[in-house]
Amino acid sequence: MQKCMDWRKSSFDWNRARAFLVTAEEGSFSAAARALGMAQPTLGRQVAALEEELGVSLFERVGNKLVLTATGLDLVEQVRAMAEASMRFSRIAAGQAHALDGLVRVAASEAISAHLLPPIVAALRAAHPGIQVEIVASNATSDLRRREADIAIRHVRPHGDDLVARLIRETSIAHLYASPSYLASIGNPRTAETLAGRGHVVGFDDRDTLERLLRSRGLPFRPDSFPVRTENHLVQWELAKRGLGMCVMMSEIGDPEPLVRRALPSHPGVFEFSTWLICHRELATSRRLRTVFDFLVATLFPAGKPRARAAGAR
Repeated sequence: MQKCMDWRKSSFDWNRARAFLVTAEEGSFSAAARALGMAQPTLGRQVAALEEELGVSLFERVGNKLVLTATGLDLVEQVRAMAEASMRFSRIAAGQAHALDGLVRVAASEAISAHLLPPIVAALRAAHPGIQVEIVASNATSDLRRREADIAIRHVRPHGDDLVARLIRETSIAHLYASPSYLASIGNPRTAETLAGRGHVVGFDDRDTLERLLRSRGLPFRPDSFPVRTENHLVQWELAKRGLGMCVMMSEIGDPEPLVRRALPSHPGVFEFSTWLICHRELATSRRLRTVFDFLVATLFPAGKPRARAAGAR
């Protein structure tokens, strides 16, 4: 017969362990404090308290970085396993919830979050006022397994049998858009070569990737064609609307915008992509999440979308 644990002897503080794990993953107290949304001195005290409690040193400073000691390396994997178990516990609990009221986190790109989701969230809230919605607006991929979001709108099909993926748009096309005044200032080009020779593109910090993409689509922009850059897609879009250059945007957002038009209407587009709606399989049994998931399926691309199909992610 297995002996029961003496819980009176257990005084482990998970907050301290979490502070240790995030510091190890982020590489500094300041980055870990930002990730956890707490003050840096507070996080530092938690790590120091854990070291004192265990009687070991977990980090050593090398230059401006914190590096795990040999003991820290041994222990961080144990804490990481605890974190994964905690996340799984949370997912299973959320998946068993039958109440409709509560919070749902929806992750989407900056452009979709700002331009497509607002009327959808307004309609959802009108139909289900007890549902709270947090929009995780980022072009980075949210990790559903770690509960960074409950539902994600992505443009590639994910991998993993623990995810449920539903195709909600077979093909979207992104084009170059610019204000009419900007296009007039460069002579309203009619060919790709002329457009690339005269025009500027508001790009990302990684200029080379966008330049290669445009060239692969028959738009031979030069390295000096990207004089204004920002990693924020929404800022790019605002700059383009104000006549500072062209911006790549999906047609579902670009075509209805009255302040811009396609820079080269005859061009087939910069790239094509599909749109998937994804949630964790353990969350699919939640009435609240299922309500939001189905609402997004019905409203995100209401016209011209393909016959929806669901599948486990592979």
